[in-house]
Amino acid sequence: MIAGHFNYWVVIVLMMMGFYIVVSDSNLIKKIIGLNVFQTSVFVLFISMSKVKGGTAPILTEEASLYSNPLPHVLILTAIVVGVSTSALGLALISRIHRAYGTVDETLIHEQDETQDEA
Repeated sequence: MIAGHFNYWVVIVLMMMGFYIVVSDSNLIKKIIGLNVFQTSVFVLFISMSKVKGGTAPILTEEASLYSNPLPHVLILTAIVVGVSTSALGLALISRIHRAYGTVDETLIHEQDETQDEA
């Protein structure tokens, strides 16, 4: 049973790893990496669900009777492009935060903001 659903177990492990990285670490770059791991698990989930056993590409031929739906694959390609661009934007924002605060640690940034508010 476990071997038959190996891809779903991989999704669960990747999803929990990404979630743990985002929640447990205060380094902003590691949070972006955790979000990318989480996003990859969603990609694997959608691709795993869209696979039809014995299905072929949706090209009409005489010998093919079962076709795989190409829409999830196209949506995942779009999601990959969006994911890369949001990761680039997040890293650019982290670069600006590092220039302004001198650190990428979330707790130190909050401490610096609180001391500036008190002064």
